[in-house]
Amino acid sequence: MTQFPRTMVGGVSLPRMLIGTNWVLGYSHRGPAADDLITRSHADPGHTAALVDAYLQYGIDAMMAPHFRPGSPMREGIRIAEEKNDHKIIQIVTPGLNVDDNAAARAEAEAVIKRCAEDGAAFCLIHHASAEQLVNKNRRTMDRLPDYLDMIRQHGMIPGLSAHMPELVQYSDDNGYDVETYIQIYNCMGFLMQVEVEGVNSVIWNAKKPVMTIKSMAAGRVTPFVGLTFSYTTIRDCDMVTLGAFHADEVHEDVEIALATLEHRHPELGRRSSPVMTPLLAARK
Repeated sequence: MTQFPRTMVGGVSLPRMLIGTNWVLGYSHRGPAADDLITRSHADPGHTAALVDAYLQYGIDAMMAPHFRPGSPMREGIRIAEEKNDHKIIQIVTPGLNVDDNAAARAEAEAVIKRCAEDGAAFCLIHHASAEQLVNKNRRTMDRLPDYLDMIRQHGMIPGLSAHMPELVQYSDDNGYDVETYIQIYNCMGFLMQVEVEGVNSVIWNAKKPVMTIKSMAAGRVTPFVGLTFSYTTIRDCDMVTLGAFHADEVHEDVEIALATLEHRHPELGRRSSPVMTPLLAARK
């Protein structure tokens, strides 16, 4: 299999496609029925193992998740795929932290960070729901953020920020916070983005550190061809796209689309099925 291109983040080699986990953990952004389909299917670790195995065939060996809890079906599926391929998954964890300004909250936050390290995470990116509570737009700062970044370093992980609010990227860069990478929502529809697509594109291109983009297909609202082609065409060579999938066949299709975009060629895909196909489409592959 062709190995997916890589980039360097905080001194660690990462594939430019990261494994997303919303379609493993049950966060479809579609509705309860889709969430239930995901959780029921991936309650079987074998389902997740097959998915991770498909990614590993292309050297895509980094996964983003809010947690990697030992004993969970997802973690067991990862273990099975790791053993089959004799290759470890690089864990990128995005924990929510209690960022209240008191000693008890700080102790609670550090306990969560410590648990992430014990579970095997290499990267720890503070979840946007927590990070955005620290933002002071008037001063263009993130108050007390260095405290949490230091906790992450002290526990042996590489710090980053989940920055759904694009100002977080700018404020972090401007203040020189110890952040090695950012997560940023970015897709052609502007789905869940807080400012227009062009504005976020500018933030990404001006970021001082590599950016891990998410929601490239707007949670299924655009096709993989549209979403992945847009994302890989409009980000930098150092940036990444986080791609979730429900099963292994989707992985192979989506990786082919992404590689075709990066290689400036037409993707080699089967046609979509249709009960009556127009001659124009029927004649083409």
